Amino acid sequence: MSKLFETLTLRGLTVRNRIWLAPMCQYSVERRDGVPTDWHLVNLGARAQGGFGLLLTEASAVTADGRISPQDTGLWNDVQRDAWARIVDFVHAQGAAIGVQLAHAGRKASTYRGFSDEPQNGSVPAEDGGWPTVSASPEAFPGYDAPREMTVDDIADVVSAFGAAARRAVEAGFDTVEVHGAHGYLVHQFLSPLANHRTDAYGGSFEGRTRLLVEIVDAVRANVPETMPVLVRLSATDWTEGGWDADQTVAVSAVLKDHGVDLVDVSSGGAVLAEIPVGPGYQVPFARSVREGSGLPSGAVGLITSPQQAETVLTSGDADVVLLARAALREPAWPQRAAAELGVDWHEAAYPDAYARGHWPSEARAG
Repeated sequence: MSKLFETLTLRGLTVRNRIWLAPMCQYSVERRDGVPTDWHLVNLGARAQGGFGLLLTEASAVTADGRISPQDTGLWNDVQRDAWARIVDFVHAQGAAIGVQLAHAGRKASTYRGFSDEPQNGSVPAEDGGWPTVSASPEAFPGYDAPREMTVDDIADVVSAFGAAARRAVEAGFDTVEVHGAHGYLVHQFLSPLANHRTDAYGGSFEGRTRLLVEIVDAVRANVPETMPVLVRLSATDWTEGGWDADQTVAVSAVLKDHGVDLVDVSSGGAVLAEIPVGPGYQVPFARSVREGSGLPSGAVGLITSPQQAETVLTSGDADVVLLARAALREPAWPQRAAAELGVDWHEAAYPDAYARGHWPSEARAG
């Protein structure tokens, strides 16, 4: 039996395999109302049919001004909740689990989505549907407008918004919630000393800079059932001296374990511009460090492309699950190909009956 195709149980959720779909923004809500559309149904539905064990949605904003772009999805109102419920039902019908990634972009909000007919960088002005941004401190991310420094009341409102979005996630039928604490978005802006220059209770020390994340996790945990797992995505390092680093990631993961988090999804970078040594599996060592140092299960992501490579990540003890991103964009049925290459029975590979012939070599069976 391939390790990739073993089940994984977190609290009351058992996922059919350890090949998970990483959250990837689609920037495809043309109405700019945060409501997922048929595009999101087909995008996620195809990967559920393709055999992924758990699918994570794109970063879905907990407030309208928390969107990365005007075309992002959200979960700040009940119309969005009901639209997500339709997608959740279809994914469940394919035997997959699905979680929503809850997010606030902070100073990286109100940006262009970078499609070919739009600017590739910069903040969207008000006349084009943009809005003012907020952050831990008033410094801008390079190329974007400067944010307003958040007050303590602003912070409390964001924490409440995460809790309310988590409640809607439960109502929509999601199996899990992931808090987005990575890639230079709001939570990461508080974590990183390169972006957080506050002198109050939310800045300075490790305890201060991690306070927002812990409060958000507590709010999410309070609004979901005890049986529902809560995940957190972290950037393990800023790849810059003096920034957030791997040791702090392990330390905060241990704290999160005590606050009811069940798995850490380990990525890197995004708080500041940095030279990142990208290569196959370049973030996998961080996932191992979190797993060993905090006692929490971890997920590895980043240029994991072949079934053999993914299998090795798990069998070597580097992580408990692998998350695919760009490889999954190219190939919605990547898990089914992995099963064929690794010799896994098609039933174990979660082939729909209508697709089962895809598992058989052409010379073995025709028709």
